[in-house]
Amino acid sequence: MSKNKHLPEDREASANGTTHPESKKTQQAAEKATTYAASVTAPETVVVDKPPPKPNYPLYRVQPGERISLGDIDPNASENYRKKKEVMAELEKHRQRIRKLQERLYAENQRSLLIVLQAMDTGGKDGTIKHVFREINPQGCQVWSFKVPSDEEASHDFLWRYHHRVPQRGMITIFNRAHYEDVLVVRVHDLVKEDVWRQRYHIINEFEQMLTLSNITVLKFFLHISKDEQKRRLESRLENPDKQWKFSKNDIKERRLWDEYQQAFEDAISNCSTAYAPWYVVPANKKWYRNLVVARTIADTLEAINPQYPNGEKGLKNIVIPD
Repeated sequence: MSKNKHLPEDREASANGTTHPESKKTQQAAEKATTYAASVTAPETVVVDKPPPKPNYPLYRVQPGERISLGDIDPNASENYRKKKEVMAELEKHRQRIRKLQERLYAENQRSLLIVLQAMDTGGKDGTIKHVFREINPQGCQVWSFKVPSDEEASHDFLWRYHHRVPQRGMITIFNRAHYEDVLVVRVHDLVKEDVWRQRYHIINEFEQMLTLSNITVLKFFLHISKDEQKRRLESRLENPDKQWKFSKNDIKERRLWDEYQQAFEDAISNCSTAYAPWYVVPANKKWYRNLVVARTIADTLEAINPQYPNGEKGLKNIVIPD
């Protein structure tokens, strides 16, 4: 019986600075699942025979608690790769790996993968989706792009519209922009007070851990381009009539806020890269290298997840298909 008859045992344990056995079991179960997720999201430790992998994607993974400065990360980096033609065969190999592993993930129907893509305007989110997922079966993959929230979405908590779109079992889902918009755009444009967007880092971490505990592996890629490269890409859109539809005068207004966005991205990535849902800051001035890094990271992660085809029904060996 509780020493304090006015407190149940679990509250008494908390008041005494101890952990109730049932609460401890719950915590241990969550920690076990989180530890497994962390091994999957460092896939080179599981599937690479002779590290480091090529390309060396772990270089771009932000460690939990690490404070990054985008100014210290070269968006032109490409390791020892020099030309697009050098990576095409390797990129195709990883595309085929993604295709085969996605088929197994879909058939198994137990786990899923959420991929988050964020970048400055012209950063290459659409191009990454196009080139990395070219071979994948559309039946097992969904892409969601998040624009300005509707009145209904804005009337709920900020994660409501994103939670609706997380992947079902067996699926790969790609967020083209994501819940991080609510610590980026709202901050840069002063749409909410600092104490509101700042507490969202913690909420996002809790949300992503909840997804992890629901067998959803979370990978996040920031496609890192330079301000000069953005200028070149915007000019290219203006000069090409077939691409002018992608240009908006608002792009110029947003470009003037480059430094503010860089700071916002640095803070979001630094606060929200966890062992179970890591951020990768991928050099993205060279599109072909960006595609290779993202493809290899995803392929290795899927291999670490190791989905399996389910067993067929019993007695199939005796089945004879009638004429």
